[in-house]
This record gives sequence, C-alpha cells and structure tokens, in this order.
Amino acid sequence: MKISVFGLGYVGSTTVGCLAKSGHQIVGVDVNEAKVSGLNSGNSPIAEPGLADLLSRGVAAGLIKATHDPDYAVRDADMVLICVGTPSMADGSHNMAHVAEVSRQIAVALSKTRLRRLPVVYRSTMRPGATEEIIRPIFRSILGESVNERVELIYNPEFLREATAIHDYFHPPKIVIGTADGMPSECMTELYRNIDAPTFHTRYSEAELTKFVDNSWHATKVTFANEIGRMCVMLGIDAEAVHEIFISDSKLNISPHYLRPGGAFGGSCLPKDVRALQHLAGDLGAGAALIDSLIRSNEAHKHFVFAHCIRNLAPGATILVVGLAFKAGSDDLRESPNVDLVGKLLRAGFKVKVYDPGIRTERLVGQNLGYAYVHLPNLASLLVTKQQAHTDNYDLVVDLNGQAQDFAASATSFVNIHKLGEHADNSANGRV
Repeated sequence: MKISVFGLGYVGSTTVGCLAKSGHQIVGVDVNEAKVSGLNSGNSPIAEPGLADLLSRGVAAGLIKATHDPDYAVRDADMVLICVGTPSMADGSHNMAHVAEVSRQIAVALSKTRLRRLPVVYRSTMRPGATEEIIRPIFRSILGESVNERVELIYNPEFLREATAIHDYFHPPKIVIGTADGMPSECMTELYRNIDAPTFHTRYSEAELTKFVDNSWHATKVTFANEIGRMCVMLGIDAEAVHEIFISDSKLNISPHYLRPGGAFGGSCLPKDVRALQHLAGDLGAGAALIDSLIRSNEAHKHFVFAHCIRNLAPGATILVVGLAFKAGSDDLRESPNVDLVGKLLRAGFKVKVYDPGIRTERLVGQNLGYAYVHLPNLASLLVTKQQAHTDNYDLVVDLNGQAQDFAASATSFVNIHKLGEHADNSANGRV
C-alpha cells in the first residue's frame, strides 16, 4: 500500500521504518524541515535501536520519502496514519492542537486532490470521544455532508516501548481497532495481515481509552513497587528479596513488568496519560483516588532518590550520573526523572557530569530539545565521553539505566537505582 505518516517523532519514525520493512511505500510528513531533509537523506530523526538501519534501507530502496506538503502526501495515498504529539495541557488534559491542525490539513487536501475514500488512522493518544467530538466535525466542516463517503476515520492506538519499538511493532501485545460501528475495517485487516496478535474491534471510545488504561496501570505498578521499595530501604529490608517473592505469584500478581523497585516513571507517555486520566475522572466525578495519587507519589519518589544518593556526600562532591534519557537505548529526555535528578544535584551545589551514549545534543529536536534545555540549559557542558567517565575520579557514581557497573571502580561510592534497596555490605566502598 501507499501509506502517508503524519508526524515523524518517536511513534511516527518507527512506524515509517517498520512499514517500509513490510514492503509498503511510505511518505513521512512533518512541519520540521530538519526531520524531513534528514529522513530523505536516510537519517533517523530519533535514537531507537535498529531504526537508523531500517530507514536508510527504506530510503535506498525508494520506499521512503519525506515532505512537509500535506497535499502531496494525501493525493495518492491508500491510507494515512496520524502520529503527531498530544502533550499535556496545564490542567493535565491532552493538547489536541496538533491533531486538530493535521486533521484540517488532510481534509483540505481531500477536498482538492481526490474523490476516492481515504482511511485516516489515528495513533496519537486521545481522550474518549475525541474522534467523534473533535476530529469528525473538522472533516465535516470542510467536506460537508459527504464526509462519510470521503473519509473512513479509524482509531488504532500504538503499544511501542522506546528502545524496543521495532520488536514491539512486529510483536504487539494486542491490536485494537476502533471504528464508528465497532466492526472490522478492510484496510486495517490488510495492514496487520502478517502480524500475529490478539485483535480487538471496538467503537472509537473503547479504543481511545485503551492507552489511558494501559499507561496508568503501568504507572500504578511502578509507583506501587517504589512505595514498597522506599519502606524496605527505611526498614533495612532487602527489597530484592521482597520483589522476588512477590513476582513469583504469576497467577494473582499478574506479571513482573514495571514492578521492580527502582527509578521514578517518566517519558512522554506515562506522566501525560496519568494526568489525562485524572482530568477525565474529574470531569466524570469518579473520585479516582489512586490515580490522583500517582503523580504525587512519583514526585515523592524523585525526591527520595535524590536524598538517597546524597545522604553520605560532602558539600560540593563530584558525581557521575550514568543515564539521562528516561530509558536506556533512547534519547528521549521529555519528563525524564533522570533530568530532574541532575537538576536537583546541580541546585544543591554538587559538581555533576553525565554519561549517556544515546544523547547527542546536536540531534535533539522539537519538544525533546525544548524540554532538555529548559531543565538543563548547560546540558552540553555536563556530558562526558566514555573515556572520561572511566578515567576521571568521582565521589559518587549514580547508575540510572543499569549500565554503570563498569564505572564503579572510579568512584568512592556507587548507587544503582535499578536495584534500589538491595541489601549489601556498605562498609567497604559505600555501595548500596
């Protein structure tokens, strides 16, 4: 199929590469000229393991092109996928401005360039009712009463985890397809023909709520594990032993994923969707006390990690933080708790350096770039090479991504946040 993908961020870029690998002809669309020109040169707009190779091969094979012209993208497309961002508003709800503007652009292009019906598939996370209450009215305002004959609106949430996104695309935990009547869509059946996963056909609202439920549950698991982990540390209990016992019950405790005491949750999905579900619960008067507590507990955990790291340090001590992105293998700094920790350490007067091989400041773009420099305006001067991280001496090495064990020898003390509360002998070198 000829498929146009609007939005070349983390979801859109991965989708472009995976669709091209499946043999489809892809047009990537973005307002960011750097992303468009970079993709046309075979370069990935983001850091994601394996994606640069997928995109460069797709461009070389003539399967991938990029443009900022929506008319060109819509003209011959068999399907359009919307992967633009829906960041948090001040009240916690999703900002639908990008979705609304892209919908308007596609509707205008449809009115000028083609007559045959176009499937428009939304992958951006949106609150229940958005397709019917925001998107369809936009199309109707431009296409008139023929809207249902001109466009097939579909909601198809993505379940891509950064750093494993390519594997997740081809091996999703489930496929959820929302349509106006809840019945299967022929084009979506063709799109997922070679992917084996449980498939659910629902109405729009059920499909739209799916990501809220999933991400809030993941956030709940992380928060629950960290609250237990904090108590274990304060009581001198081995949190790893407690965790091992807990996850052994795969019948009642569901699964081990997101349940290991460690760092706070962050990134572009969990905080945003928890806030949005809070907002929805408030709209409904649902009184969702646990959901309301997640962000507050996560902020408390960020402060706990900070206090835990500095408890034995002298003022002005030197610290190496290993891992800045919210997840190893990614360069996504948006709402990364690691960025918050580095900021706290700097404001407390410590001398901080950061090692993260995935972060290259010259490649940061869009919201990722803005978030990084608003919270760490001196980011470029904080980053060190692997050699510097090995050879320089530090009072403390903080492992935030599970990859800093090699640097422990260059530090007086070592903190592994991924094994928070692990009971160990601290007398020799201050390790915890």
